[in-house]
Amino acid sequence: MSAEALHWFKSTYSGSEGGQCVEVAEGADAIHIRDSKIAEPTLRVTPTTWTAFTTGLK
Repeated sequence: MSAEALHWFKSTYSGSEGGQCVEVAEGADAIHIRDSKIAEPTLRVTPTTWTAFTTGLK
């Protein structure tokens, strides 16, 4: 695991009631994705893959 410090964020559409949320952090060479209630494990994808995924959602 990298010693890189990540700044995690979740969608502004996510409520504060403790529901099911996904958090995302941008790393130096990967986008990190995790469950907001469970810090590990994380899913890592390339920025190109993340862009294709989010573009497909629109």
